[in-house]
Amino acid sequence: MDSQSYEEIKLKRGTLKKGGINSPYRERTVSENLDLFKQMKNGEFSDGKHVLRAKINMNSPNLNLRDPILYRVRHVSHHRQGSKWCIYPLYDFAHPLSDAIEKITHSICTLEFEDHRPLYDWVVNKVAECGFFNDATLPRQYEFSRLNVSNVFLSKRKLGELIIHKYVDGWDDPRMPTIAGAKKRGYTPAGFINFCEAIGVTKSDAKIDYSVFEECMREDLNLTSQRRIAVLKPIKLTIENIEIGYSEICHAPNHPKKPELGNRDIVFTKELYIDADDFEENPVPGFFRLKPGGRVRLRYAFVIECTGYEKNDDGNIVSIRAKIFKDSKSGTPGANKYKVKGNIHWLSTKDICSVQINFYDKLFEDSKPDENSGNPDIQKNQAMIFNKMSHFEMNSITESSILNAKVGEKFQFERHGYFVLDKILENKIRIFNRTVSLKDSWKKR
Repeated sequence: MDSQSYEEIKLKRGTLKKGGINSPYRERTVSENLDLFKQMKNGEFSDGKHVLRAKINMNSPNLNLRDPILYRVRHVSHHRQGSKWCIYPLYDFAHPLSDAIEKITHSICTLEFEDHRPLYDWVVNKVAECGFFNDATLPRQYEFSRLNVSNVFLSKRKLGELIIHKYVDGWDDPRMPTIAGAKKRGYTPAGFINFCEAIGVTKSDAKIDYSVFEECMREDLNLTSQRRIAVLKPIKLTIENIEIGYSEICHAPNHPKKPELGNRDIVFTKELYIDADDFEENPVPGFFRLKPGGRVRLRYAFVIECTGYEKNDDGNIVSIRAKIFKDSKSGTPGANKYKVKGNIHWLSTKDICSVQINFYDKLFEDSKPDENSGNPDIQKNQAMIFNKMSHFEMNSITESSILNAKVGEKFQFERHGYFVLDKILENKIRIFNRTVSLKDSWKKR
């Protein structure tokens, strides 16, 4: 760009004046510019009337290093200053200064800010020349590729639309990719660290499947979560060959790989609950759980054989009958002579805790939601098909030892996944959120 075209640009923008102060051929003095800035600060101009630019190099091939805007007039209420302040710095000016003030050494950005780095350096260096910062502590900007995760978008604007249109319950909804949502979901800091180490840092655009993130969480939760038994859809099982009032203690490890955590007691009685999904009247081939005349082991207890079942008027099974083999108790001599393929969970009707469990799944059916779409109606936007089954509740039961759990404590409910105690209601009902299932529920590997 030659000097003439540069002068023409300054004339067009009104930065040159002729003769006196209003001359179009004379550049304003520093004092005059300061006066204009004070007028901007005092609210004497309307929005967009004036801006404050940095005069750097109009011949620079980098547009950010020509005459970038530093301040603009904006008459809006500030969350701290109210209406006192009506000029606001733009990101490219505020970002490097805030980093320097807060003594940030490595300012991490995504690749779209790579062209802005020379301006970032220019701002901190010029301010340092004025004696405000020590050169040894000036921040440095580093760029890498944006994190793209399947079935998720991270745009704050789009996440805000989910809240406005009531697709989620707020910023702390466990389905939201926010810190507050992650805490309620039961995600752990170590799991996030595992994920970051697994995907690494790159300058190449890539999409990470959400199953990778879930597997990193499983690895941490598997090591840190104690085990408990939960029966999600209880159905009564009556043991016919023991008397009413019979009671026996069975022992279950708190963690199979950490014997130092000890065992917990589970009470075995005549009337039990098992999961309705663990019994089939007409099972398909390969079904190894309980069926009419079939045998399974009650985990940590006895081998049983189904002797019958009852249905209600609607044809639904409401109770099951069985007998136990008394010499088959787990851990006792000779128990292994009973060879069965199925192993199901159970709880005594005398030793349970009622809980409500929230199950969560991906927010969107599509594996690559469109973050750039401007359509606020998520359901009508074909690039973002909302998953109506992303959340559902289930009233279930767990062993009574869960009564000692504290809010935020995490468990593996055997066979069902990892869960976190979210809150305890006034009626003492415990609310659990499922963090992640035991196996990949997103796609077949």
